[in-house]
Amino acid sequence: MENKLIVIVGPNASGKSDIAVRIALRFGGEVISADSRQVYKGMDIGSGKIKKSEMKGVPHHLLSVANPKSVFTVTRYRKLAMSAIKKTQKAGKIPILCGGTGFYIQAVIDGIIIPQVKPDWKLRRKLEKFSADKLFAILKKLDPNRAKNIESKNPRRLIRAIEIVKSTGKPVPKLKKEPLPYPILVLGIKKSEKELKKLIERRTEKRIRAGMVAETARLKKSGLSWQKLEELGLEYRATARFLQKKTTREQMIETIKKEDWQYAKRQMTWFKKDPRARWIKTSSQAIKSTQKYLSAFQESNHRVNGR
Repeated sequence: MENKLIVIVGPNASGKSDIAVRIALRFGGEVISADSRQVYKGMDIGSGKIKKSEMKGVPHHLLSVANPKSVFTVTRYRKLAMSAIKKTQKAGKIPILCGGTGFYIQAVIDGIIIPQVKPDWKLRRKLEKFSADKLFAILKKLDPNRAKNIESKNPRRLIRAIEIVKSTGKPVPKLKKEPLPYPILVLGIKKSEKELKKLIERRTEKRIRAGMVAETARLKKSGLSWQKLEELGLEYRATARFLQKKTTREQMIETIKKEDWQYAKRQMTWFKKDPRARWIKTSSQAIKSTQKYLSAFQESNHRVNGR
């Protein structure tokens, strides 16, 4: 029972990164990001990527590992995350999987095996011209069951689901699972709606002051299309529309706050379904839960060694 893994989940702006760093410093750990946008290079402010000064010397993995021009799949994420986890464990450190992308986390701890269907580039180019609402309508007609549990505003996942159905002629198969073979501590950060709304509003304003609009403009200048930028998440979608003069600065800010809050609610709905989650409100509660989890390993080792 030498393998250990701590997972920290929660909605946007709930303070996951700070708690992950505190646990890592206290117990000797390394953080592995589970965020579908923080994997991309150049997307620092809009994705809320932790700053080097905030890491406090704690190694962080899976930040800025992909080009935003490319498609980064959950299959690739799982492969990189499992490699980082094993490397951290081998070094005698505790891996701390931290993020708000529920599907990434589930892919790792539940060992989800994604159907191996080759990309249909001709179909993708055709589907990329459609809005998320149109793509969702197409999927709902082709595979109503998959439409029930997919992110309806995520064009990439919608296109991939449609691609699988079109390629196989069958509904998207149920995902096979190979869960990790050792106990995992899942800590969920709980905030009241009022508190979380305030945190989201403050974070949005902070990101605007930090230069999120300029960052989006740099991404556009680097070769990303407006459509690609809008696919990279709500902050980049809103700022891209502002840069195209489709909205005002005030409308951009209000849109980000509103959509970020809606996304946070969807995150909570996802994480609450996991019976393993221990819900905490403070970093001290996180430390206590971690200590209890690690103590269980020590007791088990004592029994195995006959002490």
